[in-house]
Amino acid sequence: MASGVDLMRLGVAPTPMVASVAARRDAIGFVISASHNPYFDNGIKIFGLGGTKLSVEREAQIAQRLDEILSASATPVSCVLPDVSEQAEEEYVVALQGALEGRDLRGLHLVVDAAHGAGSALAGRIFEGLGARVDVMNHRPDGKNINASCGATDPTGLAAMVVRNGADLGLALDGDADRLIAVDERGHIVDGDHIIALCAKDLMARGRLAHQTVVVTVMTNLGFHQAMSAAQINVVQTPVGDRSVLEAMDEGGFSLGGEQSGHVIFREQATTGDGLLTGLMLADLMVRESGQSTGAQALVPFSELAAAAMTSLPQVLINVRLPVVPERFHEELAAEIAGVESRLADGGRLLIRASGTEPMVRVMVEAPTMALATAQAQLLADVISSRYNG
Repeated sequence: MASGVDLMRLGVAPTPMVASVAARRDAIGFVISASHNPYFDNGIKIFGLGGTKLSVEREAQIAQRLDEILSASATPVSCVLPDVSEQAEEEYVVALQGALEGRDLRGLHLVVDAAHGAGSALAGRIFEGLGARVDVMNHRPDGKNINASCGATDPTGLAAMVVRNGADLGLALDGDADRLIAVDERGHIVDGDHIIALCAKDLMARGRLAHQTVVVTVMTNLGFHQAMSAAQINVVQTPVGDRSVLEAMDEGGFSLGGEQSGHVIFREQATTGDGLLTGLMLADLMVRESGQSTGAQALVPFSELAAAAMTSLPQVLINVRLPVVPERFHEELAAEIAGVESRLADGGRLLIRASGTEPMVRVMVEAPTMALATAQAQLLADVISSRYNG
């Protein structure tokens, strides 16, 4: 403010709400959040003008400049930020509910796990405002309980409550509410791959899937690719990370993309992944598929919808921690990698990559059976460990 910048305070707000406000006001957005991590992992996320994600290069420039500023002596400036949280929240709620284009969620019973996070005060209000019956859990943040054995990173409590309460659908947000994992009426977890498959087929059927294409990452299950091929939907694959997904979506003009972890981007409605928006889209899909608008009395079970969307191949992920990850480990392991791929043939997939944050190599294998996937992943993990940890 001392430099002439206009600032507005949004209070406690989901990350996608900040992006949404920035988009409407052509502003820059700042969020202090632990995202899907424990509270002590708080960091700063910055949205560029219009609520868009910054490039890795621009974030690095900002971090460097911040280090320079903090290393110099500075006089603190006292200021009071205008609080626009109530107005911004109302605008966000109206925008989310408007995504249903006048439809409602009457007849649907939901359980929403807010992960003791930024969506705690909004989750029930948004769905109840559309006529759904909503039970909200883990919605009392105390500053330290965010994501603690709850939410999208641990939906086991949600699964139990869905079954106990006889609900039709469970929705688990993460701490900053930008990702979502679902639970069916039997308490079975439905991951991001299934959610994206459901939405892709639905949008395709309604002529709303831009260029008949969906964008996913290399971690997406092979079963997803098989389902999209059968539905004549094109798939664009990117490196891990919702930033990579969003970049590919904007470059190709695509309308849907996301990750297995539950980041789902509906580009016509948002500039980033939004767990509450994803939950609304799933709930709306379920009501429409059940023909509630024509007077049907019973909802199609969400388990049936998820099963029809795709069938996941058994997937095994083993992390091999190393002192240092060799730069050319792919080349040095070429023979062993070729052997695993040969045994998997066309019925499976191998992905081996270095972690972007820790000194480890991640080995992921998908195969027609869990036994084959486990055996091949362990074989390669043992080779890596013995060769580079010896």
